Amino acid sequence: MADHPNTPEDIKSFVEDRDIRFIRLWFTDILGQLKSFSINAEELDDAFEGGMGFDGSSITGFNAIEESDMIAMPDPSTFAVLPWRPEDKGVARMFCDVVTPDREPYEGDPRHVLRRALERAEQMGFDRFYVGPELEYFYFRNAKAQNGAPEILDEGGYFDLTALDAGSDVRRETVLALEQLGIHVEYTHHEVGPSQHEIDMRYANGLEMADHTMTYRITVKEYAMKYGWHATFMPKPLFGENGSGMHTHQSLFKDGRNAFYDANDQYYLSDTGKAFIAGQLKHAREITSVFAQWVNSYKRLVPGYEAPVYCAWSRRNRSALVRVPLYHPGKEQATRAEIRCPDPACNPYLTFAVLLAAGLEGVEKGYELPDPMEKNLYHISPEERKRLGIEQLPETLGEAIELTAESELVLRTFGEHIFNRYVEIKRQEWEDYRVQVTQWELDRYLSIL
Repeated sequence: MADHPNTPEDIKSFVEDRDIRFIRLWFTDILGQLKSFSINAEELDDAFEGGMGFDGSSITGFNAIEESDMIAMPDPSTFAVLPWRPEDKGVARMFCDVVTPDREPYEGDPRHVLRRALERAEQMGFDRFYVGPELEYFYFRNAKAQNGAPEILDEGGYFDLTALDAGSDVRRETVLALEQLGIHVEYTHHEVGPSQHEIDMRYANGLEMADHTMTYRITVKEYAMKYGWHATFMPKPLFGENGSGMHTHQSLFKDGRNAFYDANDQYYLSDTGKAFIAGQLKHAREITSVFAQWVNSYKRLVPGYEAPVYCAWSRRNRSALVRVPLYHPGKEQATRAEIRCPDPACNPYLTFAVLLAAGLEGVEKGYELPDPMEKNLYHISPEERKRLGIEQLPETLGEAIELTAESELVLRTFGEHIFNRYVEIKRQEWEDYRVQVTQWELDRYLSIL
């Protein structure tokens, strides 16, 4: 039997054969934090039949006490054994869809938001939304910053393979674990920043990839912990160094063919591909608070550190928001748009849902794609950018969440429940940050004012 049984019957016999005692039921809160509770293997029948009840009132963004009864319905296709748990009494996991006691999809479940966005793509004739995110992260000696900064493990740089890359052993173990979990890894390398790494997963359909992203983050953290280290997906943990991004490659398929490809176009992009990119550029500002959802995200989205801030597209230029990697003959299926502004601390379900919604909006309404910008956008004066009509992403979470609060597109994609909770939570986060007095201010002003 395969290591990844995916029907209730297969799973039950696999669990019995392997003497797996516990199954963790995983789901995600509104901010993309993984939540989990365990059931005993004996309870599998009940779980598959009617789901497992839990109290949602303490889950961020879920309902308050008076209507907090939730049911987690395990998705058997996501069954996998956790490689970091003891071999002899194994522990497995399944992702869940959250439903109400009436068996309706729960409107506060991010997985449901992405399912709805994918259904919309299907109604428009696209049977696949393929996503390939590249999540960068840092290894630090511990979770607490010493003397104001976290302690790095090495001074390695991009693609370095030397004794400097202290993370290569733990990275290798992490890759093997991901493969045991059914996640295909394309390649892995040291990133630009000291102690910064990247493991790239092979693209998959939207929902599967959002699950993979959640699995990837916890796997990276678990293996770092085995070595006594701390892995973080915080977008900008080190001042003056590159932050961590989540460049996200995307394509739509129709009847097994890439709907972005057109052999007769100068950029090898179909009208669908162009309109999809135009949709993402046009709506980028109002969805920024979703793909860059923390105060810290905006410390990464500044000119000069490889993170794009200008709403333009290009083929070679990495300062643009969307890059269309150059076409190689015979690789029609690989035509894709790479959006470079998301960071790896986002909620992948909500992020993939709004990226898809923005692209589909462009396709549905036939948005015009502007010319590509092959100049380095950091070197263009603000006046020239204005003349070219190139907008800039919001500079703070405060600015970003107010744009989202006005967004009809995000409201439609999220549904009212998540939309209202999200805006409320993010406004509160910005307010909490805004009133802080930081060390920088004290150093700068205390002695002279």
